[in-house]
Amino acid sequence: MRRAFALATLAAVAFGGAAAAETWTKFVDAGNGTEWSYDADYTYKDRQSGRLVVMQAISKPASKLGPSGPGKPDGVGYVYALDCKAKNLISLAQYTPSKPLKIAADWRKASPKKAAGPENEALLAAVCPHAERAPVK
Repeated sequence: MRRAFALATLAAVAFGGAAAAETWTKFVDAGNGTEWSYDADYTYKDRQSGRLVVMQAISKPASKLGPSGPGKPDGVGYVYALDCKAKNLISLAQYTPSKPLKIAADWRKASPKKAAGPENEALLAAVCPHAERAPVK
């Protein structure tokens, strides 16, 4: 039992930068069987910027693609920092099976862009009503 606990602890430490659990919530159908989802377990409010940080992934169920997080063989997605009031976002990172998730430490200095387009607008509509309940990190 102690070994199992130790292995679980080591795994949690080793993968601490990625989402430990994944609770994907579809927020828009993008056509051609493509869907976008966000990971509720990864979503949090950034203490320094006040922005809502969200991981989203693309999926295409007919092709057995995602949604999945970084490091998964079918994981393709992005991480954004959203300002729900100003309706803008900062792109923090993108990931694919061949490109691990890597978020720059200085992302807060980046200029936000308007959250335009159907997928970005749908993401804001899906996550912003829950922003006040998001954990602060």
